[in-house]
Amino acid sequence: MNKNNDSVESDIQYAVDAHAHVLDTAAFPFSNPEGYRPLANEIGTAQEFRTVLASHGLTHALVVNPFAGYGTDNSCMLDAIADSGGRWKGVALIGHDASDAHLQRLADSGVVGARFNTLFSGATSLAGPAGLRLLERIRDVGWFAQIYYHNDGLQQLLPILKASGIRVVVDHCGCPNVDQGVEQPSFQALLELGRRGNTAIKLSGAFRSSRQHWPYHDCDQYVHALIDAFTLDNCVWGSDWPFVRVPHRMDYGPIHQLLKHWLPHVADRKKVLWDTPARWFGFETPEGNDENT
Repeated sequence: MNKNNDSVESDIQYAVDAHAHVLDTAAFPFSNPEGYRPLANEIGTAQEFRTVLASHGLTHALVVNPFAGYGTDNSCMLDAIADSGGRWKGVALIGHDASDAHLQRLADSGVVGARFNTLFSGATSLAGPAGLRLLERIRDVGWFAQIYYHNDGLQQLLPILKASGIRVVVDHCGCPNVDQGVEQPSFQALLELGRRGNTAIKLSGAFRSSRQHWPYHDCDQYVHALIDAFTLDNCVWGSDWPFVRVPHRMDYGPIHQLLKHWLPHVADRKKVLWDTPARWFGFETPEGNDENT
């Protein structure tokens, strides 16, 4: 491989980790009694995440408020964004009862999207008229809808997503079942959604779908199919730090290196790490400050 392709840090001045969580139980005790409760070794504070980003040459982040532990209490995430010097933005969790004023306050605080998790009981549902109305409201604030699902969850969500006209971001490569191949209906539906535009895919979470050890070769065909369908104009990368709810130790470095495995050309990585997330999430190049977060 060409030496210039060996280091994101030396070739890409700004780079976004577009999927991470911040959990700080000392400053922000868990407030969500439902769903998974992260263990002590799965906690990751804003300060710890800043250190991880800087040590791997990344400068910006899209932080996703975790349903596990916090639910629709976005306080921990908002505090982290406020302390980031404008380099972090957020994806909030909201309920149907969120007022327009609350949505606007979140937007003013750096929130650019809302996440809808179909996996956990108690998470905000998009079913029915209430779901459509909520999507229309967050669309009007200028946000996207970030969706996390397994199996046929996308097919169930497609009608209401299309009806709302909202921009969509799909988590973790759509969580394909690697035993069923790229022709599985749910994955084909995701590829078709990508071809239509107005949707971005997070090239993340391969370790959650794979049946193999790093570099998760059984996920390669899915990642490349997504890149072809969505194009690099609608692909972003995320680590999923601090790796909540995994059965074994995870480290940031190997996950970060996956992007070089999937995209060996530095120009392509620059697009996924900066150009596309900057456009999708509204990041701006810092003026007069080239230091890492």
